[in-house]
Amino acid sequence: MNDEKEEKNKIGFFQKVWNSITKIEKYPDMAAEGLGKAFTYMCKIVAILAIVLCLGMVYQTHQILQEGIQYLQNEFPDFSYKEGILDVVTEKRLTISEDDSYVGRTIIDTKTEEEQVINQYINEVNKAGSGLIVLKDKVILKNGAVAGTINYQYNELLTQMGIHEFTKQNVIDYANSSQVITLYVSIFITIFIYSFIMYLLTTLSNAIFLSIFGYLTTWIARIKMRFLAVFNMSVYALTLSIFLNILYIAVNIFINFDMEYFQVMYVSVAAIYLVAAIFLLKTEFMKRQIELMKIAEAQEIVRKEMQEQEEKEKREKEKKERQEKDKKEQKKDKESKDDKSKEEKEDVGGSGEEPQGSNA
Repeated sequence: MNDEKEEKNKIGFFQKVWNSITKIEKYPDMAAEGLGKAFTYMCKIVAILAIVLCLGMVYQTHQILQEGIQYLQNEFPDFSYKEGILDVVTEKRLTISEDDSYVGRTIIDTKTEEEQVINQYINEVNKAGSGLIVLKDKVILKNGAVAGTINYQYNELLTQMGIHEFTKQNVIDYANSSQVITLYVSIFITIFIYSFIMYLLTTLSNAIFLSIFGYLTTWIARIKMRFLAVFNMSVYALTLSIFLNILYIAVNIFINFDMEYFQVMYVSVAAIYLVAAIFLLKTEFMKRQIELMKIAEAQEIVRKEMQEQEEKEKREKEKKERQEKDKKEQKKDKESKDDKSKEEKEDVGGSGEEPQGSNA
């Protein structure tokens, strides 16, 4: 019977999502399911976020690849790669401005080996903030978020991928073939693993921060709650913020949209949900206290009425007993009087016969 009851009381994932956004009063019930359920819920919702991000990245990769193929076919000169050496058939360097490149300023020169010229390229890319330098034996990447540059040797990078040689036409044919799906799948899996771990750690840290804030709120509200229960509620309070983040990512897939102070809004929305749930819980607690007081008052009234009834019954019983006792005494007195009267009559009758006997 208990197992059947537990099965009925189980809340599904999507029902929890709906309750977390629209039914704050359900937070205590969901939090009561325990830390394991809350953490599982967090993992599922973060997985949805990571999947949306991965789909967006795959879509953008596909768009970039299509644009790159068009550029290779129509504008980029012939090139070939063999045994760790890339050769672009051009007499002078090629430069792609940061406005026309997804990676920033791009410089392509597979002829030069002079360190002075390469250093000039690096300085140029550094001034642009980010970019890519394509040389005969390596590629130099400059990321604006990271200080310095990163070098990737073709021989090390491509050999690990099983690529030893190719030409321009090979690249175009590969991009237009069904084999490119393998590339998309690899990108999806790689980004999913990375983004899931990063978002899970970020969400966990946000939940801990909210839990501390929520625990202080319970202290102010003068309601006793365990920190673990507040943490579980914090996980569910992050639901709307996470879905807003999913929406934000989805919009950015198609439109370059930057919302300032999004992180502040992200945390604020979750904090509002958590505080609302805590104060709602306090209100429910006060209502229950009032109901208990009313029940206690009603019980006291009933107790007094029962006590009065018992006393009344006791008095009536005592009265009845007295009446019966009085009746018995009266009866006894009457019998006693009757006996006495009889004796007197007998005495009177006996004294009247003696003279008659003497005279005779």
